[in-house]
Amino acid sequence: MSNTPLKEVAGFMAAHSLVLATAESCTAGLIAAHLAEVPGAGELLESACITYSPGAKQRRLGVRPETIERFNLTSEQVAGEMAQGVLRNSQANLAIANTGVTDDTDPAIPAGTQCFAWLFAGRAGRASKLFTETRRFTGERNEIREQAARHALSKIPVYYAVFMGEDKPGNVSAKDLRNLRVQAVESS
Repeated sequence: MSNTPLKEVAGFMAAHSLVLATAESCTAGLIAAHLAEVPGAGELLESACITYSPGAKQRRLGVRPETIERFNLTSEQVAGEMAQGVLRNSQANLAIANTGVTDDTDPAIPAGTQCFAWLFAGRAGRASKLFTETRRFTGERNEIREQAARHALSKIPVYYAVFMGEDKPGNVSAKDLRNLRVQAVESS
């Protein structure tokens, strides 16, 4: 799994009382499924929402049609609204959203492009924070989906450290910071 083994991510989540809800498009439930592989996942995983179509993203998660029209389905903006929608409709304190393309279905977007959002609910006097990034993976369709799901989970400790203000040198790579966009969001 990226650079962080799944059991380590699960242990980190348990140690920091993180409970996850996912809003998945391209990964179609793989993020939640990978976390469910770990014994005790019932304490870490609240729900998973698979919203493949634009209509499902709008109805189930509240993604605005104008966001899709302006930025495209494969965009950090759509991933961000997906994360906000799934967190708003859950008891979780962490949401991960993914949207992207695995093949050449959109001439404007290279195959393997994946957009992610991690939303940490406010705690300990901190505002909720939304982290977004775009990555491009290579391989066959299901290899890209697998890489994307593992990447999404592996970044939980990294972005939690930034959320909590614990990003000391060495904990967050220059590459992570280059790809990352962060914004405070209103708590639901």
